[in-house]
Amino acid sequence: MNTDPWRLTLAGRPEIGQRAVRRRRTTTEDVERFAAMTGDRNPLHFDAALAERSPFGGLIVQGGVTSGLLNAVVAEDLPGPGTVFLGTEWRFLKAVRIGEAIEAEVEVTARRDDKPICTLHTVVRNEAGETCLAGVATTWTAPLKTTPC
Repeated sequence: MNTDPWRLTLAGRPEIGQRAVRRRRTTTEDVERFAAMTGDRNPLHFDAALAERSPFGGLIVQGGVTSGLLNAVVAEDLPGPGTVFLGTEWRFLKAVRIGEAIEAEVEVTARRDDKPICTLHTVVRNEAGETCLAGVATTWTAPLKTTPC
């Protein structure tokens, strides 16, 4: 009988082709919180008059807000809890406007059998279906100890 109150959860070994998606609508509060955390107060995120005269035509969120939704997908959904990025190669292709809905998707394209390391195709699209961010991420998933239910 196992008397250990902990059980080891081994994650990070999803199937190739497996996908996960998260959606959210960006807000002014997202921009303000990101700026408070990082110091990124670029006027393209805060000065509406200036941003309207820019090639973006209005206020945009920081790239970290856009890519941050991928962090949530990876850490919560696929590969899941305990997962961290080992590396990312992302291209920001289209700015995301404040108030725009975005969808982050990851797809497992490779998985190591000897370690909980995965390669993921990553993409963030806006509500029009346009690609805003695209690239590849490599992840590692730590085995977590959780209490039994």
